[in-house]
Order: sequence, then C-alpha cells, then structure tokens
Amino acid sequence: MALDGIVTRAIVHELQGCIGGRISKIHQPNGHDVVLTLRAQRGNSKLLVSASPTYPRVHFTEKTFLNPTEAPMFCMLMRKHCEGAIIENIRQIGMERIIHIDVRQRDELGDVSVKRIIIELMGRHSNIILLDPTTDAILDGIHHVTPSISSYRVVMPGFSYTAPPEQHKSNPLEVSQNEFEQKIATAANVDADENEAGSQTDTTKTAIETKADASRWLVNAFSGMSPLIAGEIATRTGSDSDRMEAGALWTAFKSVIESVKEHQYTPVTGLNAKGKMIFSAIRLESIQDQEKTYDTMSKCMEDYYGDKAERDTVKQRVSDLLRFLQNERSKNIKKLDNLNKDLLEADDADKYRLWGELLFASLHLVNKGDKSVELINFYDEDQGNITIQLDPLLTPSDNAQRYFKRYNKYKNSLAVIHEQLGKTKDEIAYLDNLLQQLSIASMNDIEEIRDELVQQGYLRDRNKKGKKKKKNDRPTVHQFTSSEGIDILVGKNNLQNEYVTNRLASANDTWLHTKDIPGSHVVIRSTDFGEATLEEAAQLAAYFSQAKESSSVPVDYTYIRHVRKPSGAKPGFVIYDHQKTLFVTPNDELIKSLPSTIKNG
Repeated sequence: MALDGIVTRAIVHELQGCIGGRISKIHQPNGHDVVLTLRAQRGNSKLLVSASPTYPRVHFTEKTFLNPTEAPMFCMLMRKHCEGAIIENIRQIGMERIIHIDVRQRDELGDVSVKRIIIELMGRHSNIILLDPTTDAILDGIHHVTPSISSYRVVMPGFSYTAPPEQHKSNPLEVSQNEFEQKIATAANVDADENEAGSQTDTTKTAIETKADASRWLVNAFSGMSPLIAGEIATRTGSDSDRMEAGALWTAFKSVIESVKEHQYTPVTGLNAKGKMIFSAIRLESIQDQEKTYDTMSKCMEDYYGDKAERDTVKQRVSDLLRFLQNERSKNIKKLDNLNKDLLEADDADKYRLWGELLFASLHLVNKGDKSVELINFYDEDQGNITIQLDPLLTPSDNAQRYFKRYNKYKNSLAVIHEQLGKTKDEIAYLDNLLQQLSIASMNDIEEIRDELVQQGYLRDRNKKGKKKKKNDRPTVHQFTSSEGIDILVGKNNLQNEYVTNRLASANDTWLHTKDIPGSHVVIRSTDFGEATLEEAAQLAAYFSQAKESSSVPVDYTYIRHVRKPSGAKPGFVIYDHQKTLFVTPNDELIKSLPSTIKNG
C-alpha cells in the first residue's frame, strides 16, 4: 500500500495549519468518503477523508463532489457534533496510519463539548469513527464492525473504542544506530538457531544479505514502513553485491528517516521499473520515468489518486449495464450481417423475373421432370443462352410462377430491408454512444443512464411501485471555466446532453461535438470569446469522447440554432449544419487545470 506511516506523517504535518480553524460544512458524497470544509488561516479549504477499502486517504482537495439529496445518518451525526466546531488538535498515533482530530463546539445547552474524529487508513479495515474522548464511547462509525465480523473489536454506537491491534514494531524515528544494529544482530542470531533446528522459515540473517530481504526485514521491524520505502532504503545502500552490510543499511535508513523526522518532504509521483505509477512523500531513486514533484503532499495525492476510487466503484456498479449493452450490440451486429445477406439476395430479384418470363415464353420447350433448361435470352443484345434451374416435381408453368413469386417477395422486402438496415445501424450507434458514456461516467451519471434505458424500454424500473421521480429532478450538469473566464457546459450522457443543448443553451451559444465519433455535447455559454476558449472547449469535446486516447481528433462546432433533434430520434441524437471543424489532441493536464463544478441543472 503506497499510503504508509511516512505519507500519513507528511499529511498530518500539512494539517497543522488547520488547528484553530473551524469546520464550516460537512458532506458525505458516498458510503466511504467525508468532505470537511475548513475555514482557517489559509482561507477556505476542503479536506477529503476517505475510508475506501481500496484507496483510503486524507488530503486537501480541489475536486467538486455531488452530494446526495438526503444526507446519510453518519453525515447527520458528524454535522450535529462537528459542524461549526473549532479544531483543537491533529496528531498521528506513533508512525501508524491513524489520525486523531479533536474538535470543540458548544452543544444545544451551550456547554463546551469535545469530540474526536479517528481516521484509520487500514486498507479494507479503514474507518472513520466519531467518539467522545471523555468516555471513549463510540458515537458512530462510517463503517460498522459487528461481533460477527470481528472478535477483536466492535465499531458500533455505544461501544467503547478499541484501537486496531498493535504490530509491536519499533518507531523508526526513535531508533539509534546502536539499537538498529542490535536488532539486526538479534534477528540474525534467532535465525541462526532456527536454521540449526532445521526450520524452513525465511531467515532474517539471509534477509540482511540481499536487498530484497533487507527490505522485508525493515517492513517487519519498523512501524509505518511500506515495502516501497523499505526498498528505497535498500537501494540507497548502493551495494551491488549479495551481502548487505549493517552499517551501509543504517546509513541509508538514516538518510531517509532524518528527512522525515525534520519534516523535509519532497512529494513525488512517477513510474517504477515495472511501469507502475507510484507516489511518495520523499524522492525515490526507484522512479524510472515521468517523475513529477509537488509543493504539498495533498497535491501529490490528489494527482496520484485522481478519480481512481470513483472509477473502481463505477466499474462495479456498471458491470450489469455494460454486459447488457454489449449483448444488445452483439445481437444488432448479427442482425446487421443477416440483413446484408438478405439484401444481396433481394438485389437478385430482377434475375428471378427474367427467368419467369423466359420460361413462360418457352413452355413448349420444357417438360415436367426436367432439372434445368437452356433457353435463348431474348432480352440480351447478343441473344446468348441462359441456363435456368427447375424443380422436376413442378410443371413448367408452376416453375415460372415460382420465380415470379420469388421476384415479388424480394422486391417487396427490399424496402423493409433498407428500413431495418437504417434502424439497426442507428441502434448500434446508440449503443456505442452509451458504452462510451459508461466509460467516463460518474456515480450520478450511471443512474441517469439507467433511467434513460428504463424510459426507452430496455430495462425494467427497479424502483418500488408508486415511487415516482420528483418533477424538479434535473440531470447533472458539468460546468468548466475557460482560461478566459467563460462557462463551458459538458453533457456526459444523453439526458445531460439533451438538457445542456436543448434547455440551457441559447441560440447564439456555440455547440461542439466530435465529428462522427460518439462523445459529449459541449456548449460555450457566450457570444464573445477568444481562440483559447474555443480550443479548450474542443479539448473537452475530444477528451469526453471515444477518441480520448487519439491524436488530431476532428471536432465540429456551430451555433446552437443550427443544431436540432429529428422527430422520433433516440435520446442525445441531433443533426446540425453550418459547422466548422478543428483538430485537437486531448490533453489530460489541460483538462485538469480548468476549474470545474458539478450541479443539478
């Protein structure tokens, strides 16, 4: 896990500027995360506290979160006890991934009340717990732990708080060189005894002889030490031999720990030798490519995590929709193949008419029982012969009638086939569009896509009977601000696209969309803007499209008054004219640099 005790220490040091500040707002956008709006010396800031089992973390954030219309119970409790409270203390427990935030406010009676927010960043056991420090009684936790889940401790309202199990490791900030080397010697002696007894376990003596085993020993010996930092210490020994000297390991250990002890951090991200993105509070020699440093630990973590947590949650939530849409697309692709085969057959309709007429004109030359007949094609300029296959069980007249019936059948079916071909191609385009929208969807976007599929009759309504959607419910709107201060609206699904294009935009606003590529509707809400805004809007159109990873993506733009939805068309489908086209290559950094917000309507 990249978030270790050292990263936690760096974050807690960064949070010290909030002591004396006030918690002005509390939101809980989902089941794992709490966002605290803080008002301190540094001004207003948002602190993301996440107990995600996959990406637990704490850092300041610039992201905008769409909150549920009804706050969860844990959020309501946090608001009751912590909203408006003064932050008195923020500390890390040892070098563990545990943070305590003490807050003080006045209760309903005007008495001073102190509460403690405990943040445990323990992987799948991560939690956010609110308790009364005077009694250690838990008020609630964002994740409940019942006796049936854990026999060690319970996280439920009314129970006493029990800290996570101790690891019985040394604090790396407090160890001296003598203690460090004694630990190595002690571990080596223990291992030597185990080897004499024929133990099959990995030995620490062996562990100190190689970089890989030295790394494992450091992780097991010291709290807050991740494999990433332990590996960095082993790398800094500079030893290329198999044997790892204790003195060299201590020197490397001290070079890392001294900077941590003095709060001298260099937050960094980059790719390791395996091409995996990593991050750290200190500079890493193991970073091989794309190294990037940051002013603060929060900026580093915000960039590293990005929308990883949401994307993982979205992937789980969209799996059924994805499977359904892919199956529907496969059915339509197969239908398209069959229609094309029918079209090839139907295109031969004139051939059957010709055969029928030639047979009727030459009935005297054909006998019942013939399997074929060769006749002169008097419609041909060269009067060449043509061979016509016959059914020997039918009379010559019936054979001619059979070809006329086949001719009429295919002639009548041509119009139907062409109509079905058009509908099937439109259906595939619609499904491709939905699949593209799912690839960039947020949690709220998923529900809107699901609602659309219900409205279009693809899915059954999963809501309870009689539960109707509120009339004032509006699709989510993603609003960006260009470098020139102009608002740019982006629809990330069909409901949003229609709302942005048909409801919010004015006739003289500029509309953008990738040319012949599934993607978002983008609207520049101004008649007066420069090339920079147009370029940034085109970037947004390309970034939120199927061509996100491509270069030189064609983006059409025109006025809203030239955009219209055909009668009976699928949601989100429009036609437009008077367009111009420009080509852009999606730039992830540029998109992230644009201020953005999410709102309902």
